[in-house]
Amino acid sequence: MSQKFNAAQLARNNVKQMTPYQSARRLGGKGDVWLNANEYPLAPDFSFNKKVLNRYPECQPAEVIENYAKYSRLAPEQILVCRGADESIELLIRAFCEPGKDAVMFCPPTYGMYSVSAETYGVTQKKIPSLSNWQLDLESIRANLADVKLIYVCSPNNPTGNIIDNAALKQILELAAGRALVVVDEAYIEFCPDYSVSQWMDQYPHLVILRTLSKAFALAGLRCGFTLAAPEIIEILLKVIAPYPLSTPVADIAAQALSAEGIALMQRRVAEIRASREGLSEALRQLSVVEEVYPSETNYILVRFTDSKSVFRNLWEQGIILRDQSSQAGLAGCLRITIGSQTENLRVIEAISAFAENCQIMETP
Repeated sequence: MSQKFNAAQLARNNVKQMTPYQSARRLGGKGDVWLNANEYPLAPDFSFNKKVLNRYPECQPAEVIENYAKYSRLAPEQILVCRGADESIELLIRAFCEPGKDAVMFCPPTYGMYSVSAETYGVTQKKIPSLSNWQLDLESIRANLADVKLIYVCSPNNPTGNIIDNAALKQILELAAGRALVVVDEAYIEFCPDYSVSQWMDQYPHLVILRTLSKAFALAGLRCGFTLAAPEIIEILLKVIAPYPLSTPVADIAAQALSAEGIALMQRRVAEIRASREGLSEALRQLSVVEEVYPSETNYILVRFTDSKSVFRNLWEQGIILRDQSSQAGLAGCLRITIGSQTENLRVIEAISAFAENCQIMETP
């Protein structure tokens, strides 16, 4: 009789010990107001009608690359399109880091996939905590650069929502010259385009920028992202990317989204979200259970509550799903709230206001 199959015995040791990234969908919930994944609340109107699904797609669809090059004011050879910025994070580690020898660096609290991707490939992680204002600790970064091949900096940062000071980014680029790539994750840059560092590439050939269509372009379900880098870096990444990273429908819709009309629509959407963000932030500041609403340059806000667990659970039970960030370094009591539609934002305010009133009634002797 054959032995009972045990997949865990065959898995790599580091994979067996891993905790997977807890994406919004993995965390579950049964709600009708989804404000935990930084998505746009309404579906954009695109269609795919080409009858070419019997053919493999291009590895790097020309129309998508050309449209993004025009949008980003870069050359086509400086752009790689892939399955979301998450794939870019992983491709860089696969291409540039030797397991057991090299390290990646990032500054928590920040996006969790830098850690997960490094752990997946057995690459050392150097976690340099941000300062109390969530800016970079330049001296600690300087002191820990040995063996570092990749430095990930998220700006605007997820989940805090703040921009990383561009002067600090320049210092990091100077420190890393000749020894590491500096990867600036600009997933949310459309909400504050003046802070983009994409035009620094000629000055800093070791600068890599990550972008996505998931946020301001409202196409999270498309899974389409971009790596912006020197042509020499793009050539290396093309060695390790999958043969057909984008399906034909994805490439077709991405090209539509990056047309002049699609970009104008995105910019109107950004203006709407920014206005809603200010309204939601101001309303939250008036509530007794809110300790602080942090400034944001994104499509979400980070809020510190007097009792975040109770607020999170109370709204969860009403079908309003937020993202609990309290386990991240320096974020005790914090929930992240995506900017939703006007109706969704109003439901959030009403639900938290009712919770606050109930707390006051219970406290009254």
